[in-house]
Amino acid sequence: MAVAKIKVIVVDDSAVVRQVNRETLARESDIEVLAACPDPVAALEKMRVQWPDVIVTDIEMPRMDGFEVTNLVRHHDIHQDLPIIMITSRTGEKHRERAFSLGATQYMGKPFQEAELLANIESLIAEKQG
Repeated sequence: MAVAKIKVIVVDDSAVVRQVNRETLARESDIEVLAACPDPVAALEKMRVQWPDVIVTDIEMPRMDGFEVTNLVRHHDIHQDLPIIMITSRTGEKHRERAFSLGATQYMGKPFQEAELLANIESLIAEKQG
């Protein structure tokens, strides 16, 4: 029996960051990157078709920021427990507190280690299933 892959949507306005995150996650046999979107609006459109197990998002982006997408996801009953990992250059306590108050599950500063991102995804999925 095949093990279901962890489905991830990556949201970042930087094409380089999207590509690096997509490649990092795609190397893992138990992770499937559903989409690497340039902004939360595109990610929300993708999520109408295929729901992820985890969202990995930047904060500062055009059209809608990571705070707004987190808030939107948390206000839908069906999605309120979806793990959201914020990865941002905004490492100050003010941004961290706002992210967690809106419902972010993990908060990582840029630059980050690939192993840290993978460990966070794995632990969030284990908690959710646990």
